[in-house]
Amino acid sequence: MLAPALIGCEGALSTLDPAGPAAQSIAGVWWVMMAGSLLILAVMMGLILWPFFKRHQPRKVPEKLWLWGGGLGFPLVVLAALLAWGLPAGQSMLAGRETQVYTVEAEAFQWGWNFRYPDRAGMTAEVLHIPAGEPVDVAITSLDVIHAFWVPRLAGKVDAIPGTTNTLRILAPEPGIYDGMCAEFCGLEHATMRFQIVAHPAGEFEAALAAELAGQDQP
Repeated sequence: MLAPALIGCEGALSTLDPAGPAAQSIAGVWWVMMAGSLLILAVMMGLILWPFFKRHQPRKVPEKLWLWGGGLGFPLVVLAALLAWGLPAGQSMLAGRETQVYTVEAEAFQWGWNFRYPDRAGMTAEVLHIPAGEPVDVAITSLDVIHAFWVPRLAGKVDAIPGTTNTLRILAPEPGIYDGMCAEFCGLEHATMRFQIVAHPAGEFEAALAAELAGQDQP
């Protein structure tokens, strides 16, 4: 049961090996936060050790400096910078105002996924087919409890909520297979609720999707 702790950190579900632009933005925020945290830790450790090296030269520091500078000013500067850096990452996952973006539907249920395509009869189970190199909006909902749609190498997670549709924009720059999973605990089989996104070359997408749908049992 230790493997789930590594999800998002290595392998096919790694957020540290981003492929799409949204995932790259998220990874950039993570690396900035990591570097900033280490820098702040180094400064704090330096302040702690400083008196031991200067114990024969005591110096009184005004309390207001610690209170307003360290307790208020420093956190505000750090949080404001992080907010300014992180907002574009979240914005990159939102559906824009373009009307020509290819849109698919993702239906979550205990414990699986169904995917539907515009102007197509039928659906695919556990596998979402998209054209590579093009933005795709995924309209996400749930048929029972709250789930979450997460493809770490392409974008962040978005909740799948019954009676509500949330839209996530993804873009796979290269053809290939990208693993995804439910990232919201939803019951006993939550850990097995996974799916794949197959990105086809743009010129082959329609034929590949038609062949896949033709081989599916229609509901």
